[in-house]
Order: sequence, then structure tokens, then C-alpha cells
Amino acid sequence: MKMPIIASLTSLCLAATVMSCKKDKETVYKDKIVTINDTLVVNIAGFSKISNTDLSSGAEISAFDPTTKKLFITGGNDQVGIIDLTNPTSPVVKTSLSFTNDVQSVAIHGNLLAIAEAGSTKQSNGKIHVYKVDVEEKATSIDAGALPDNVSFSKDGKWILSANEGEPNDDYTNDPKGSVTIVDVANNYAATTADFSSFSASSFSDKSFRIYGPGASLAQDVEPEYIAISDDNSTAWVSLQENNAIAKIDIASKSISSIHPLGFKDYSKGENAIDVSDKDDEVNFKARPNIVGIYQPDAISYVKINGTEYILTANEGDARDYDGYSEEERIDDATLNTAIFTDANIQDEDQLGRLKYSTVHTADNDNGSGLEEIVSYGTRSFSIWNAATMTQVYDSGNELEAIVNSTTGLYPDGRSDDKGVEPEAITVGKIGDRYIAFVGLERANCVVSYDITDPNNPSFLQVLETGVGPEGIVFVSFEDSPNGRPLLIVSSEKSEDIQIFQL
Repeated sequence: MKMPIIASLTSLCLAATVMSCKKDKETVYKDKIVTINDTLVVNIAGFSKISNTDLSSGAEISAFDPTTKKLFITGGNDQVGIIDLTNPTSPVVKTSLSFTNDVQSVAIHGNLLAIAEAGSTKQSNGKIHVYKVDVEEKATSIDAGALPDNVSFSKDGKWILSANEGEPNDDYTNDPKGSVTIVDVANNYAATTADFSSFSASSFSDKSFRIYGPGASLAQDVEPEYIAISDDNSTAWVSLQENNAIAKIDIASKSISSIHPLGFKDYSKGENAIDVSDKDDEVNFKARPNIVGIYQPDAISYVKINGTEYILTANEGDARDYDGYSEEERIDDATLNTAIFTDANIQDEDQLGRLKYSTVHTADNDNGSGLEEIVSYGTRSFSIWNAATMTQVYDSGNELEAIVNSTTGLYPDGRSDDKGVEPEAITVGKIGDRYIAFVGLERANCVVSYDITDPNNPSFLQVLETGVGPEGIVFVSFEDSPNGRPLLIVSSEKSEDIQIFQL
């Protein structure tokens, strides 16, 4: 494994424009220096790793308890691993909790640990188990919807919410309703599972809202993925990844109040330039006319800055590709409108031919003259949205891909035809008076950090190389840290290991 990329005070490179400079194994890639309390925010002072050989649980989603200094980790199997982080530079794997089915997610508040467990199949209802952290004993189990994929506590600990994906089976003959389970902790863990039956696809004019599964109602078609909850504990936002939307939840009334489609990203703009081929033997970012991306966020995160609430999204993208139904094709198999795509070689594999696109959205408005616009999966970026209006205030354009390519060589050119770096995980931490976003790039095997103190004008800070397939990110503030320094804990699904960075 390469060393993490470190910005040190002795190897800073000052410039008016973005540039890169190297000194030994340290790299800085910045257009300005951002300091916090006179200390460079991106200076990583320590680094430790928990190997996959030590983790029976795998490594996808983790939660940290500052009181007992325990890290709870799950990796999609039937185990929840427990790690002692009393000394973050020397973590100790302790034991694990065992379950009947796959564990999807974990969350902590106070002395309570919430664990989301799938049913015997992904289409059957799952469970939310609540454990007492200090004694590692179960307090109760709660029925949830089908495939509870993410679980979260409200900030005051009074509510537990799970996003129940309701994923169809491989034959696409059983497509359960997507839903959100809302648990009233103080009321003896009384649970309500709210679905989307009150919504109708015909009431949405935004064509970017994807309701298209064969024979599925809107309630069946939506697939809740990830949850973010407001500071005042009144509202939750849930990403509907496959559907390219975010739903708002009124927690007190235990109901879904609205759905907000996220639109398309225009790749004809230079700031959105992408590489569309894995067979051209080069990294070639270009503006691509008549191609758009669907945001399709996986993880989302909430932050309130100067009185305004924001939702951050990691715009991974996802196609429905099952034995019983698939929307995914490559451009070399498509019929393009030659009046729009005029280059006779445009469908060669070193041009657009390898690009995967959605047959659901891609337009042939002339009924036979060929596709006029190509719709691809994800947007290879992270975005910031005003939480009240769900209007976009910022998108990183092609910066994530351009940065990892020029600073680390981690750009995954073999994924250029698909979803590029695939931003999957995102969280926000506060250091001093600055707000820092950390974005996990699943295919580039790294985390990219940005200063988002001005949400309309974020500043890139640093790239940290991680394990393979970073899936979960936990920020531990200096107040909660075992050693008084902020920590960044990254769990990587493919390599099944954990990296702990000390800021």
C-alpha cells in the first residue's frame, strides 16, 4: 500500500492556479492554503490499519462510541465486529456479535447501538436490533421493512430510522415496497414503517425521476438507500438512488412528506468533462455534447452552516441489471441519430462505443431516427443542495477525477466506460470553525477532502489513499476522540480492512 498523501508545512506549493508539486513521498495539490487555528487542516499526523485477516465482520459501515472507545463494524455478513480504539494508533480487535442474516448497517447514540439486519431474503422484512453498548447485550428487536440498508439515530437519540431498500429479486418477480422505518425510542421502541403508496408517478413532470421497474408501482419502485437527519430532529432526508431523487421525512408524524428529483448533469460543459472509454489507452477528459449523467446518490450527509441547512450527496450512480430485467446497454449496440452524432467513428470502442447508458431515459424522440441524447449513470461528483428547497448550490464537476488522476495516479481508467471514480461515501466534520467534507471514491480507493465552510465555493484540500472500495467514513471530533485529535475512520468493502487517519 502506498503512503497516504500528506500536505506538510515543509513541502507546500503556493500558486495562483491549481498545480502539483512533489517532495519524496509527500504530495500537495492545492490552489490555496487553508488553515484552521494556524494549523494546516490536511496535515495527517498518524495512520493505522486493521487488516482483513483480523476482521470476521468484513468492513463496510462502522460506528464509534466515544464513551467506551469501541468501534462497531459490519461488512455485509452476519457479524458485527468490535474494536478497541483506546489507542487509535494501535487498535485491538476484540470480539463480534453474531446474527442469523446479513447485517447491513450500524449506528450509535449514547449507550445504544442500532443494528440493521436483512431478512432471510432481500425481499423479506428485516430487523433493527438495539444493544446496550457498555455490556454488549441486546435490549430489543424491532420489525423493519424489506432490506434495511442504512440505520441512523436522530441527534437527540429519541428516534431510530432505517432506509429499507426493497430491492427486487433477480428474476424481477418479487419487488417489495421501499420504505422507511421510524422508531420512537422513548415510547418502548414503537415502530412505524412508512412507504410511498400515497405518491403517484403521474404527478411528477420531471423526467429525471426514474420510476420504471417492470410492473412496479411507485411504492415498489423506489429504493431508499441512505439517511441524513436534521440537527433539530424534525426532518430526515433519504436518498432514492436508483430513482435519482431524495425524499423528505417528517419524523414526528412518521410520514414521507415529499420527493425531490435531482435532474441531469450536462457533460457538454467543460467543467464536467469526462473520459468515456476504458479502451483508449489514455485518460482523456473531454466535454461530451448530448450526454448527461443521472446523479443517483448513494450516501448523503446533513450539515447546518450559518443557519442554513444543506444536504451533501455522493453521486455514485446505479443501474438496474438483473436476469429478469436490465436497463443497461453500451453505445456500440445503440442506434444513434446521425444528424446529432455526426462522427462516423463515434461508436468505436476508443470513443463512445464502450459507454454504458440507460435504455429507460435515453431519447429517440423522432421514433426511429436514433438516439438524440445519451443518459449515463452517476455524475462522478459530489453535490451540495439547499435542504429546504433541494436546489443545487454546488457540484464538484470533474474535479474528483481530475484531482486523483493528476496527484496520485489512482484514476480507474478501466471504469471510464461505467461510472468513473464512483463517489460512494460522504460525511462532514467540523474542525475549529471550518466544515470539512470527506468523499469516499469506491473505484479510486481514496478519500478526497474539501473545505465547505462556504458551501457555494468549496476548496479542495487533500487525497488520502485507502483500502480497496471505501464504503463507510466516520469522522470523530477532537471532543470525542480517545486521544484528543480528530480521527477519520475509513472502512473498505473490497479489501475488508479499516484505515484510521489522525488529523
